[in-house]
Amino acid sequence: MRDFRNLEIWKRSHKAVLLLYKVTQDLPTEEKYGLTNQIRRAGVSIPSNIAEGCGHESKKEFARYLQMAAASTSELQYQLILAYELGYLQKDQYAELAGIIEELKKMIFVFTKRIKNGID
Repeated sequence: MRDFRNLEIWKRSHKAVLLLYKVTQDLPTEEKYGLTNQIRRAGVSIPSNIAEGCGHESKKEFARYLQMAAASTSELQYQLILAYELGYLQKDQYAELAGIIEELKKMIFVFTKRIKNGID
């Protein structure tokens, strides 16, 4: 069993969620139970799945949870595109978040491969 708090991918995903919460505070009130909620849920799902995967002893199970975290990054990428194109996010907000999520997605992919190959 691993301590998720020691993983760089968890630390970065947690920081991303904190930023997502801050940015989504400014979304329209009518989106509170719509897009705001979806963005937050997808964001929270990333570090949550990493943490949950750390609770499993099997590398196969851990890799499965990492894949779910990666899937949540894809979901979040779309939601950020939508929020930006609807005019809810400023260009700089979108660019920053999109960059963070893309980097995180790549990190999760590489780490998952390492886990599957028994490197970590």
